[in-house]
Amino acid sequence: MKTIEEIHKIREEKRKELDLRKNTKADTREKHILVCHGTGCTSSKSPQILENFKRIIKEKNIENVKVIKTGCFGLCAKGPIVIIRPEDTFYANCTPEDCEEIIQSHIVEGKVVDRLLAKDIDGSKVQKLDDLSFYKKQKRIALKNCGMINPEEIDEYIAFDGYKALEEVLTKWTPEDVIKTVSDSGLRGRGGAGFPTGKKWELTRASEGNQKYVVCNADEGDPGAFMDRSILEGDPHSVLEAMTIAGYTIGANRGFIYVRAEYPIAVQRLKIAIKQAEDYGILGKNIFNTGFDFDIEIRLGAGAFVCGEETALLESIEGKRGQPRLKPPYPAQAGLWGKPTLINNVETYANIAQIILNGSEWYSSIGTENSKGTKVFALGGNVNNIGLVEVPMGTTLREIVYDIGGGIPNGRDFKAAQTGGPSGGCIPKEHLDTPIEYESLKSIGSMMGSGGLIVMDDTKCMVSLAKFYLEFTVSESCGKCTPCRIGTKRMLEILEKLCDGKGTKEDISKLEKLAINIQKSSICGLGQSAPNPVISTLKYFRDEFEEHAVDKVCRALECKAMAKIKIDPEKCKGCGLCQKNCPVSAIEGEGRDKRVINQEKCIKCGTCLTTCPFKAIGN
Repeated sequence: MKTIEEIHKIREEKRKELDLRKNTKADTREKHILVCHGTGCTSSKSPQILENFKRIIKEKNIENVKVIKTGCFGLCAKGPIVIIRPEDTFYANCTPEDCEEIIQSHIVEGKVVDRLLAKDIDGSKVQKLDDLSFYKKQKRIALKNCGMINPEEIDEYIAFDGYKALEEVLTKWTPEDVIKTVSDSGLRGRGGAGFPTGKKWELTRASEGNQKYVVCNADEGDPGAFMDRSILEGDPHSVLEAMTIAGYTIGANRGFIYVRAEYPIAVQRLKIAIKQAEDYGILGKNIFNTGFDFDIEIRLGAGAFVCGEETALLESIEGKRGQPRLKPPYPAQAGLWGKPTLINNVETYANIAQIILNGSEWYSSIGTENSKGTKVFALGGNVNNIGLVEVPMGTTLREIVYDIGGGIPNGRDFKAAQTGGPSGGCIPKEHLDTPIEYESLKSIGSMMGSGGLIVMDDTKCMVSLAKFYLEFTVSESCGKCTPCRIGTKRMLEILEKLCDGKGTKEDISKLEKLAINIQKSSICGLGQSAPNPVISTLKYFRDEFEEHAVDKVCRALECKAMAKIKIDPEKCKGCGLCQKNCPVSAIEGEGRDKRVINQEKCIKCGTCLTTCPFKAIGN
C-alpha cells in the first residue's frame, strides 16, 4: 500500500523519465521504442516485433534504449506501428524482420529508415506522428494516454497525473462539488443516448438506499465499433479512477465493469490494472487514508448485443438472461439487485479525470453549444485511413472522411456513412458538411451512437446495407417483446424479397409501416432504434428501393439475383486489369482490345468493378 506522499514521489520521479514521450526536445540520450499492442497490431505480429527489439538490444548490448508496450495509436491502417521517442519518428506497417534494420540504422547510426516511414494522404513520406494529416484535426482527451504509456504499468499512468484527480476529490472536494463540475462541463453520455452525465450522477446520489453501485458498460456490440475496447487496452486505469470518483460522489462502495469476453486483451489489462491499484491501496479499504472504501469487479458478457442496453446489462450481471426491464424505475432508482445504480460507458468515464484536473470551463470550451468536448469514432469501411479518431464535437463528416480518413480508396465517390451501428442511420453525400453532434445527427435521421462510423463508396447497395443491419438485429433480438421479435423478422423478409428481385412497390410501403410501428412500440431503446437503418435509407435512397422493386435492377451490382455486369466499350481502355483480377477468367479480350464479360462464366463477385480505374464496368 502506498501513501499519498509515496504516490507523489512516483509521479515526480517517473515523469522525469517519461518526459521524452511527450517532449521532442527532451534533454536526454535515452530512447523509447513504442510498439503498439492494441488488438489490430497484435494480430499482425506486434508481440513478436516487441520481443525482437528486446532481443537485439540485449545481443548488441545497447544502453539507454527501452522497448515499451503501448495501446492503440489510432492509425490502424498503418499497423503494426513503431514510434521512437523523443524524436517522434513514426514507422508504419512494420514486420518482425524490420527490427534489425531499425535498431542498426536508427538507434546505432542515427539514420531514419526511410522505407518504413508512413505515407500521408498526398503520398508524401512523413517522419513525425504529429505531421500526419490523420492527427492534425484530432484532440485527444479520452485517448490521452493511449499509445503513450504502457497500460500494464501503474507507475506510468501515475506519472502522467494518473489518480491525481481521485486524490483531489477524496481529500478536498465534496460530492456536490464533483456533480457541479461534471454538470457544468456539459459532458453527455458517450454510450449513445447522450444523457447529461452530471444529471445522472445527481439523480443516483439523491436516490435513497443503504447500498449503491457503479457500473461501467463496456459491452460495445456495434459492428465495426472498437472505441471502448481500445481505451481499456491502452489506458485501463483512467476508467478505474473515474469509477472510484463516481463511487465517492454517489455514495457507492462497489463497482462492476461489464465487458464482453471477446475482448481478451482488454480483460487481461483490466485484471492487471485492478490488481495494481489494489496493491497500491488506490482500490479497496480506506483509500488515501480518507475512510472511503471502493472495490471493482469484472463481469464477462457472452456477446449478446442486447446486453449493451443498460437494464439488460444489469440482468446479466445478476446472473439472469439478458433482457431489458420496463422503465421506470430507472437504474438510478432501482438498478442492480434493486439498488440505486450509476451506469456510464467506457468513453464517458475516460473523460472524468481530465474534467476534474482541468476544470469544467476548459472542457465546455471544446465542442458546440449543446454537445461539449470530444467524441471518439471507430472509422472504418471504404476509407483510406481506417482507425480510431477523437475529434471535437462539431467537426464535420467531410473533415473526418477526407481530412482525417484520407478519402475513399481507388478514386471512388463517397456515397454514405453509417453512424450509430444497427441503431443509427445513413448520412448521404448531400449531408457531408453536417457537424457531428447529438442534435444535428438526429435532425437528419441518424444518431451518434457509441461511435461506430462506417464509410461507404458508390459500389454499395443501400437496400443490401439495410438488409445487413436487419439480419444483425434479428439474430440479436432478445425476443422479449413482439414488435422487435416478430416485426424485425417480417422487415427482413421484405428486404430479402427486394434483394432477390421478387419485391413490389407494395412491399416498400409495408416495410415503411412496419418500421414506424416497431419504432413506436418496442420495449427498449435497441428495439425502438432497430428500424433506423431502414428508415434512413428509405428517406435518402428510395430510388434504389424502387429500382429493386419495379425495374429489378441493383445499380451497385451487389444483389446478385439482379446483377448484370457489363463493360462499357466507350469507357474501356483495354488495360486488362479487370481480366487479370477476375477469379473465374470470365473476361475476354487480348492486348489493347476492349474487354467483354462472358455472362455464362461470370459469378458476379464484383472484383472487376473495384479494380477498373476508368469506371467502365457497371449495369
